[in-house]
Amino acid sequence: MHPPTFFLALLLAFPLVPFAAAVRAADDDATRDAWEAVARGDAAALMRHALAPGTGDPAGFDVDDCTTQRNLSDAGRAQARTIGAHVARALGTREVDVYSSAWCRCLETGRLLGLGEVRALTPLNSFFQARESAEAQTEALRRWIDERLASAEPAPAILVTHQVNVTALTGGFAASGEIVIVDVDDTVLARIRIDAE
Repeated sequence: MHPPTFFLALLLAFPLVPFAAAVRAADDDATRDAWEAVARGDAAALMRHALAPGTGDPAGFDVDDCTTQRNLSDAGRAQARTIGAHVARALGTREVDVYSSAWCRCLETGRLLGLGEVRALTPLNSFFQARESAEAQTEALRRWIDERLASAEPAPAILVTHQVNVTALTGGFAASGEIVIVDVDDTVLARIRIDAE
């Protein structure tokens, strides 16, 4: 490499290091800001249930009978506990309103978060096997979030649901255990993935 070319390469290369660090810092700042919005009641945290091997549910499953459903694996249970500890640290509290789909894998995820009583919320139920209800159910969830965030000083809320529900509301795929923080306009403020420790 000729000397001028070499020095030009150095000048171009070195600024990339702080730039990359700044990008990571910005991502961290965005995540921190998103959690602060949840803590203030200005945003809600949607969460896909923790790891549950498979897709959908067996034919003829009963939502009131966990033995007929796809359920969390041991890894999923560990993941849910880890996520709960992370959320408590991020929010600075374990006093969180936890809402869940009626599916057992979501209810168990909610309980294992260790953030408070888990309450079933119909708009969070899966429509994986009832796609014709997707639009109406997504609109019902959107209205619920809007009303929740518009109420006076709402407590932080985490909503445990399914991939299809998160995708329908946010337009993006959610991995098992992934948290997507949204504001009243359905704007995604942050996507957070936390693996089991």
